[in-house]
Amino acid sequence: MASTPRHVPVAVVGGGQAGLSVSYHLKLRGIEHLVFEKNTAAHTWSTQRWDTFCLVTPNWQCDLPGHPYDGPEPDGFMRKEEIVAYLKAFVAKVNPPIREGVSVNRVERQEDGIFSVQTSEGDYTADEIVVASGGYHTPIIPRMAEKLPGSITQIHSNQYRNPDQLPEGEILVVGSGQSGAQIAEDLHLAGRKVHLAVGDAPRCARFYRGRDVVTWLADMGYYEMTVDNHPLRDGVRDNTNHYVTGRDGGRDIDLRRFATEGMRLYGLMEDYRDGCLRFRDDLKRSLDGADRTYNGINAAIDKYIAEKGIEAPAQDHYTPVWEPGEPVASLALDGSGITAVVWCIGFSPDFRWLDASTFNGSGNPKHKRGITNEPGVYFIGLPWLNTWGSGRFGAVGRDAEHVVQAIQQRLGTKRFALKFAV
Repeated sequence: MASTPRHVPVAVVGGGQAGLSVSYHLKLRGIEHLVFEKNTAAHTWSTQRWDTFCLVTPNWQCDLPGHPYDGPEPDGFMRKEEIVAYLKAFVAKVNPPIREGVSVNRVERQEDGIFSVQTSEGDYTADEIVVASGGYHTPIIPRMAEKLPGSITQIHSNQYRNPDQLPEGEILVVGSGQSGAQIAEDLHLAGRKVHLAVGDAPRCARFYRGRDVVTWLADMGYYEMTVDNHPLRDGVRDNTNHYVTGRDGGRDIDLRRFATEGMRLYGLMEDYRDGCLRFRDDLKRSLDGADRTYNGINAAIDKYIAEKGIEAPAQDHYTPVWEPGEPVASLALDGSGITAVVWCIGFSPDFRWLDASTFNGSGNPKHKRGITNEPGVYFIGLPWLNTWGSGRFGAVGRDAEHVVQAIQQRLGTKRFALKFAV
C-alpha cells in the first residue's frame, strides 16, 4: 500500500543564497517549509569556481538577510575561500530545514490545487512552490565542439580551476563576458599563451575619479532602479554582465592591453570546419562597443559629480592602447599550438521539471518580481528579478522578503477560505 506523501505548506527548490534567503524569511514568520537541494547548501561557490575567483563587487554590497558583511575589508573583494566561509556562516545562522542530496524531479498541480512534488527520496505535496535554483543550469557548449579533434582538451568555464589543469600548449578561450575575460586573464598572468574569441560583452572601470565605480553607481541610485524603470525593461535580463575584476584589490580588464602583451584576439567564433577555426569580422566593433560603454558610465559619473558639486580628482576617459589589424577570418588548428579550449559562453535555463504555464518561448519564467501568473509558483535569485542586485548577495534578501510576504498572504487567504467553507 502506497504511503501518503508528506505535506509541507512551502517547498523551496534550491539551497543557494536565494533559497536560504527565502527560508530565513519563512522562519521569521513561522511558516513551515522544506528546502530541497540536490547537492549541498550553496555548493556552487566551492565546486564551480576557479581557484583565483573573487567577487567583482565590493564586500559592502554583500547583504544577505540578517547577515551583512562584517569583515575588515568592506571595500575589498572576497576571494573564493572567503565567499565560501561567508555563506557557511549564513547557512549556520539560518539553520534551514533542508534536505541536502535530494533532487526535485517533477512538480505539477493536482486536481485539488495542491502541488505534487516528486523527489529522489520520495513524494511530497505542497501549497506553494518557490523556485530558487537560479537560471544557470546547463553549460552552453556549441555543436561545433563535436567537430574538434579528440586531441584537444575541452572544458566549460564551470569546470576551470587553474592553468595547471590544462595540457601544455596554447589555450583558446571562447567568450569574453565576466568568466571568459577573467579566465583569459588568469591564464595570461600564469604565462600561458592565450587566444581569445571576443564577444560583445560590455566593460566598466574598476575605479574612476578616486572611488570604485560601484560606489559611484550606488550613490547615483542605479542599483535601486527596477526592471520596470530600466530603459530596456525586461530586455535588460538578457544583457551580458560587464567585465572587470576584483583580483589583487581590483582593476580594469583591458583586452587591448592584453593584446600588446601577446594575447591573440579574434572576433566571435562561428565554426570549425576543414581543419580551421572560423571567426566573424567583428573584433573592432566588439572592442569599440565595450570601450563606449566604459566611457559612457564614466561620463554619467562626471555628470553626477558636476550636478552635486562633489570634489573629486579629474581623470581622462579611456583611449585605446591597441587596434586590431587585418581581420583574422580563420585559423588552422593544426600548427596553431592550441591544445585546449575553455568555453565561456554561459548557461541555459532548465525548468523542465516544473509543469506550469509560466514560461516564455525561451524557457524563461514570466513574473513580476518573482510572482508568476500561476498561483502558488514563485521565482527568486534570477538576474534582474527586480533590480540589478536581484541575482547577487546585495538584493536577493529583499526579493525573498517580497516573495514570502506574498506567500504568507496567500496561505492566510487559503486557510480563511477553508475555515469559512467548514
